[in-house]
Amino acid sequence: MKKQNSLVSILVINFNNAKLITRAINSCLSQSYKKIEILIFDDKSTDKSKKVLMELKKNEKIKVFFNKNKKKGVPALDAMNGYNKLFDKSKGEIICLLDSDDYFDKLKVQKIVNEFKKKKNIEFIQNLPSIKNGKKIKKKKNKNNPLSFWPYLAPESCISFRRNLMIKFKKINHKFKNKFPDIWFGFRLGVYAYFYKKKFYTLNENLTFYESLGESKKYSFFGKNWIFRRKESFEYLKKILKRSKDLNKNLDYLMTNIILNLYK
Repeated sequence: MKKQNSLVSILVINFNNAKLITRAINSCLSQSYKKIEILIFDDKSTDKSKKVLMELKKNEKIKVFFNKNKKKGVPALDAMNGYNKLFDKSKGEIICLLDSDDYFDKLKVQKIVNEFKKKKNIEFIQNLPSIKNGKKIKKKKNKNNPLSFWPYLAPESCISFRRNLMIKFKKINHKFKNKFPDIWFGFRLGVYAYFYKKKFYTLNENLTFYESLGESKKYSFFGKNWIFRRKESFEYLKKILKRSKDLNKNLDYLMTNIILNLYK
């Protein structure tokens, strides 16, 4: 008997991307790997997203959920809550994340599934992004700063993982899910997979497309907000690992604290 392919769940977060979300969803529907389901969470969009989503959900592969919480929250935490809700509704053994203004290469899901089949011990796979600039496409490379404590952690639309990893991660992250408001879900999950589970892998192929990569000048390199977020990242890691002794000897951690004190 031929072995059945694993179901892949693609979790999509949308906020005010009515003009781009159809492209994102079409990139999922056109995947060479066909055993997929697409779950979309709309985080209280104020543009024409609802109209677009109601049209998209006519496809049987697509399920749409709307954030009905009237309280305005922190974007990073709202997105994390959205991914958590979608995960609970999903059925796939492999999960792919996608922001609604990004889109996939048509071979992405198949390549991710192949890697998970080959690497039985790996639970988290990130691919590399490509950044569009008009007609030009710049392919991001997997390069780490030798002075940095952190590995290269790709943005959320490059992240895929096994279902079991998320189940275990949620139990740990739940204890402080409303803390660290600048730490996004994808970063948290990558930190957990890399430092705690040690079942992390980077597929050096550019399989996700972005219109732009990186954030506004709010997080400019070595700026105040950038340093505060870096400090918050270290504090989150300490919570995950339940120890700080090793970090207290790390040059990156020490320099982050020194620079942070200069800003205070």
